[in-house]
Formats: sequence, structure tokens, C-alpha cells
Amino acid sequence: MAKRSVHRRARKILGEDPVALVWCEIPGPIPKPPKEIHRAAGKGRLAPGHHWLLYVGGALFFFIVIPMMLVDKLGGRIDRPLGPQSSPDRREPRRSTPQPARGPRQVFDGDWNLTAGQLLLNWYGRSPNPKRLVLLTSDRICLAASPGRRLSPAKADDFHLTEQFSTREAHIEAETGQPRGFAAFRLRFPDGSWLELGRLADPEDADHFLRTTADGGSRGTR
Repeated sequence: MAKRSVHRRARKILGEDPVALVWCEIPGPIPKPPKEIHRAAGKGRLAPGHHWLLYVGGALFFFIVIPMMLVDKLGGRIDRPLGPQSSPDRREPRRSTPQPARGPRQVFDGDWNLTAGQLLLNWYGRSPNPKRLVLLTSDRICLAASPGRRLSPAKADDFHLTEQFSTREAHIEAETGQPRGFAAFRLRFPDGSWLELGRLADPEDADHFLRTTADGGSRGTR
């Protein structure tokens, strides 16, 4: 469950206690929009920023871990005794059954001129952090984010509102009983556009959020 500091911050920026809240992400990369539409929206970033420690970890893995693995593997080959037992296996490789190609997951309806598309064009411009806190009140659906590039943004208590919609401007579609790790919900708008959000953090918050939205506990849900 979200920390008390998160709930205190939520109460402060909303002016009331939320009916439900959950940390989530866009469950896939934002597709590349047409150049003219991206330019008209200010050419904002379409991918999240990363904490500097992630870059340091990647560099250490590339320059230290991989060379050590290669040296260890080479040493094993040198130490292997010569003879009939060390001859390579000449059996034909097992042919695997071809798998159908899967395209990237569709994260919105595809129309960049509608509400969901315009929201995506400014998604990381308002915060480079991939995590968003979705907060429900009796008459609003609010999105908040931490401005910093935290390694654990779900524990942040410095988040601010990035978007908010009245229950006339948006509603949430969700189902309970979704498999853990794959649960998602959709934010739908009156113009027919939609945005999918997933990778829900904290099982307790996620379950309560999905129950609330599926049961219509907030007037912004269906």
C-alpha cells in the first residue's frame, strides 16, 4: 500500500482524500507520431528519462561483467581436454517451430488529433518519469507525477498534478480479477479516444483501484 506520505501529499494537492489511487505506466513505448503533428505539439520527448545510476550500471555491466564472462568462457575452452570426447556435436540443430510475429502493444486509439493522442504528445514533457499516480475523487480523474528521475518513484511524496479531467471529460474502464503483472485499465474520452495504462504498482492499491473503477465507485468510472 502507498506510504502515508503519498496519501498526505495526495490530500494536499487534491483538497480531499482520493477515493482510490494507483501508480502505473504506459505499458509500452509511445509510437512515433507524424512529424508535422509532433512539431505542432512542440516536439516534446516521447520516451522517459532515466536516473543516472541506471547509466552507470549499464556501463559497469558492459565494461566489467561482459569481459569477465568472455574470459571465463575462453578459459573453459582452453582447459577442455582434447580427444574423441571433446569433438563437437555434429547433430543437426533442432528446428524450432516458427512463432508468429507480434507487433508492439497498442497503447492508444491511434488518432493523434484527439484527446488521448494530444495527451501522449505532452506525456513526458510534464515529467520525464515513466510512473504516473492516477487519483480518483468523486468528480475528477487526476494524473500526477514526480518531477525527478527517481529510481523508486512510487515512494515519492513530491509529485504534482500533470493532468486532471472532470467526470464529464473522461471515464475509466477496468475489470477486476486481471492476472497480476498484466492488469491494465483504459482512460476513455468523449471523442472516442482512449489511453491504456498498466504496470500497476503495489497489489493492494491496484486491487482496490480496479474494484472501485469496475464497480463504478467513482462517478468517473464505468
